[in-house]
Amino acid sequence: MVRPTNTLHRFERSAGILRGVSLLIVLSACTNQSSGTAVAATDMQTGNARMAQILEGRALVLNHDCAGCHGGRSNPAHPYWLSGARTKDDEFTIGPFTTRPRNITPDNQTGIGRFTERQIFNALRYGLRPGETPDVEISSFTPGQGNFPLHPRYLAPPMPWPAWRYMSNKQLYAIAAYLKNGVKPVNHFVKDSEGPPDFWAAVYVADSIGGFPPAPFPTVRERAR
Repeated sequence: MVRPTNTLHRFERSAGILRGVSLLIVLSACTNQSSGTAVAATDMQTGNARMAQILEGRALVLNHDCAGCHGGRSNPAHPYWLSGARTKDDEFTIGPFTTRPRNITPDNQTGIGRFTERQIFNALRYGLRPGETPDVEISSFTPGQGNFPLHPRYLAPPMPWPAWRYMSNKQLYAIAAYLKNGVKPVNHFVKDSEGPPDFWAAVYVADSIGGFPPAPFPTVRERAR
């Protein structure tokens, strides 16, 4: 994988943060994950619980440095907050392909406003591009089974969804709720990322990214005291 030197520090920063919290995420998933991979209806909050859900999503977005790639750094008051790549310095080069962080504000034309919270959830849990994946409940990682697309279109590798997928349904829906309801829309068009004909499907095999859910604790490489 080749990345321009002027974006390497941002990529490594985000990757380092994710590595640092990965154990916490895995342990949280082991104790909080809903049964199987299907999404529980109660994870989509309504009424008085909605603001608490949005605030939880905001904290997760900040703690996982989403804005380090998608715009705004660590400042939710930044005018470019989560509105996507704006310069060449914001792009990533992976082999012959250029990928660009998307506008993830709820703008209907240029952001994620046209997607449902479940489509955003499916992007975070399964790595599926929301614009090419229906609003359906998915219960499998196997193409063609449990509503998982037979020919999946995946997010580009700079998006670290393989680590995010271990978060609980509750946490992932909180992120979706914040992005859809807690962020002001910004009309900013980001050119589509480039990708191989299989849209990265060959990259996201279990041998490369591990299985889901994670193996029960402790594995042969862990210990409990």
